[in-house]
Amino acid sequence: MTLDQDLVRHLSEVSVSVELQTPEMTLNIGPQHPSTHGVLRLVARVDGERAYDVRPVIGYMHRGYEKLAEVRNYPQITTIVNRIDWVAGYANEIPFITAAEKLMELEVPPRALWIRLILTEMARMASHLIFMASYPLELGAQTPLFFALRERERVLDLLEGVTGGRFHPNFNRIGGVKPAYGSGSKTRKLVQDLPKTFYEETRRAMDEVLHACDQLEDLVAGNEIILARTKGIGVLPPEVAVAYGVTGPNLRASGVPFDLRKVENYLPYDQFDFQVITTQNGDCWDRWWCRLQEIRESAKIVQQAIDSIPSGPIQAKVPKVIKVPKGETYVRAENPKGEMGYYLVSEGGQGPYRLKIRSASFSNISVLPWILEGVLVPDIIAIMGSLDFVLGDVDR
Repeated sequence: MTLDQDLVRHLSEVSVSVELQTPEMTLNIGPQHPSTHGVLRLVARVDGERAYDVRPVIGYMHRGYEKLAEVRNYPQITTIVNRIDWVAGYANEIPFITAAEKLMELEVPPRALWIRLILTEMARMASHLIFMASYPLELGAQTPLFFALRERERVLDLLEGVTGGRFHPNFNRIGGVKPAYGSGSKTRKLVQDLPKTFYEETRRAMDEVLHACDQLEDLVAGNEIILARTKGIGVLPPEVAVAYGVTGPNLRASGVPFDLRKVENYLPYDQFDFQVITTQNGDCWDRWWCRLQEIRESAKIVQQAIDSIPSGPIQAKVPKVIKVPKGETYVRAENPKGEMGYYLVSEGGQGPYRLKIRSASFSNISVLPWILEGVLVPDIIAIMGSLDFVLGDVDR
């Protein structure tokens, strides 16, 4: 045996127990990281491959919506609020309009409420389908994106057919929804409130969405890499979620069956049969799974609604100049990302005296310092993506 061979054999037999020391460093993720839905910066203290003391830095997109609303009249404000969570713009309008109607003691026609409910659930599907497209992509799976975006286009086509807008509908009015008038008529006669082909196209689209959910489940649930990167990762216990004010699918994925559609009466959800989807693990996978099941439940709600929508007017009688009586109220709704609430204070004028917006994403990302404590650096993106936040909804 040569000297070199003897040295190799000797070194291989030596038990080495030397702990590798790595210097601690501060890592800036952002403020324009490609895996966040907007402009967010994370300042993380990193030791080796693990991150500690992760602090989100927000405010890069702040637009002052609450103050903008205070210098506008009520009909103008819907153009502002549907830009807060731009992925589900229509749903943002509902709690604000409902708050004004509550102070005015207006009774909204049932048909208008049904239309609001249908379009709100379509906004929920559109939002969740964006998540179904983007989240697997952030984990390295590209194919689900095409299936999810295809179905989102179907849903947005329906929204656009009714409201005229895909992202920012500006469709709700105090007392009902926007009427569709004929052109060239001196009397501006109401022609129809829903397109003639709406019912047929909606039934077909909901069937396609349900079929696509099966395809997405096969694609993602059968992907070993995605399962390895999501199961048991980013576990959020229910008591921690509640303490941080987490709502929506993120809360229900931790086993808390709280859904404002079952609690509040801002829309007639009590007349429809649907389940509140919950899971028990509270990890990244459960948050994905909850949103997939909610798409299915929303499609079922829409199918029930178009089969039972009442006839009648779509707008209550309101004065041409809207003035909300003096008072204050808080109205919250189950938006796709969680609780969306408006605290409205009126002094009897044509616009709010004060408006405070409670957005879902702001409260949901408040849990980031807790949930990212001690995780591997690559898991930061997997965990953040599973929370499904939009920075416009955070910064307002």
